[in-house]
Amino acid sequence: MSDDTAAIEEGAKKSGILWLTLDRPRLAWHTWHDGAIYLVTGGEEQALPGLDALDRVHVTLRSKDNGARLVEFEAAVAVVDQAAAADAVAALAKERLNALDSEHLTERWARDSTILRLTPDRR
Repeated sequence: MSDDTAAIEEGAKKSGILWLTLDRPRLAWHTWHDGAIYLVTGGEEQALPGLDALDRVHVTLRSKDNGARLVEFEAAVAVVDQAAAADAVAALAKERLNALDSEHLTERWARDSTILRLTPDRR
């Protein structure tokens, strides 16, 4: 595992938020699962305009303790088939804080939202 790969995994596991470079820097909550970052957008969830149309995105992970930049990297963006990736969707749902409808969260996501997988470049 390269230094960047280790830093990405550690940073993504320790902090539930990251920054994405879209139309402007956007803060997003996420979960790390099976070697990638998963996040949800659309519907009643966080607005990440245009992310689902990108092939790649620039990601910044910051320290949970002091906000210092830990690592920046490029990641491949892929829309997740929610039915085929039930384990990733469950991991993401577990990290969703303060959901109004937590018992129906994944059904709402399947209907109204897009789940994305960000796979970091391996260096």
